[in-house]
Formats: sequence, C-alpha cells, structure tokens
Amino acid sequence: MLKRTVETPFGDLTLVEEDGAITALDWSRVAHQDRSALLDEAAKQLEAYANGTRESFDLPLRVAGSRFQQDVCRVMSEIPFGYTRTYGEIAKELGVPAQSVGQACGGNPIPVIIPCHRVMGAKGLTGFSGRGGVETKVALLRHEGAAGLLI
Repeated sequence: MLKRTVETPFGDLTLVEEDGAITALDWSRVAHQDRSALLDEAAKQLEAYANGTRESFDLPLRVAGSRFQQDVCRVMSEIPFGYTRTYGEIAKELGVPAQSVGQACGGNPIPVIIPCHRVMGAKGLTGFSGRGGVETKVALLRHEGAAGLLI
C-alpha cells in the first residue's frame, strides 16, 4: 500500500494506492510522500481539481465493499461537476431505500474523487463524513459552483 498526501483548500488529502488502483482518500494529519506513476497522476489530478482547472477524474479506482456499495459509488461518480442529486433519486434508480443510499454515501472510501459531497437530502444540505463535516461539503459544493443549490 502506497500513500501520497496532497495539500488542498479542503484539507490535506491522502490518496491510497493498492495493486494499481486508488482504493481510498482520507483527510490526513500525517503527510505521506510515497511515489508511483499512479500516485503522481492522482496527485496531479487532485491538485488540478483543487485549483479549479479540472472537473472530473480519470483514475483506476477500486471500491471495497458490497456490490451495493460499489453500485452507489458508481452512480455518485456519474454526477457531473457542479450538480447534485438526492439520496431519493439515487435510491429510485437503484430500487432501494434512500436511507441505505445515505449509509453507502457515508461509507464511500474515495470521497472527492467519488463525489459523495454532491448528494443531498430531499430538503437540501445533509451531513458529510469527511473531516470538517458539513462545512467541508459546503466548501466543495461552492468550489464547484453549486452553492445556489444549498438553499
């Protein structure tokens, strides 16, 4: 397992690479500087996202967990930059309860790259499992120009 920490306006984010795929992204208090071609590219893409010159990621990802967790992460990955969906919309698409989608969003192992911050409750803003909680979610949505959706 290799790790690389990237400083961003949303906190220090540590990318985790295992067997040729990004498997996690964590808010870290400890800096890691492992090197690999994949971590170099992932760090480059994350820095470009943070400075506003990239809107999507093109990286090999591997989501650990159940088939359901993987399905929710796939649907979240399809939400475009600057847009949001609700737990209910995703639940309807997958034919499951909205509460289950919320739990899967909270269990997203690769936040920001798999944009769980783009998922809202039926009445608007909800929690966020990343460091800083809902304030970090708001910062990510504002960064993407989705601030008008927070009302």
